[in-house]
Amino acid sequence: MEEFVVYILFSEKHNKNYVGYTSNLIERFKSHNLLATKGYTIKFRPWKVVHVEFYTTKKDALQREK
Repeated sequence: MEEFVVYILFSEKHNKNYVGYTSNLIERFKSHNLLATKGYTIKFRPWKVVHVEFYTTKKDALQREK
């Protein structure tokens, strides 16, 4: 069964929070901090994961993310 994660990232350097959801937190975190070459989060690197919540459905995770 697939599990979904809602997460909050924090950039100390820029004092910014970012909320997202994924089914693979490790890969998503790598993307935010290392791999991505465009998008909102690249401007505020480095990020730390400061909060994580687990959900059994994508619908519930999306609702919580918003």
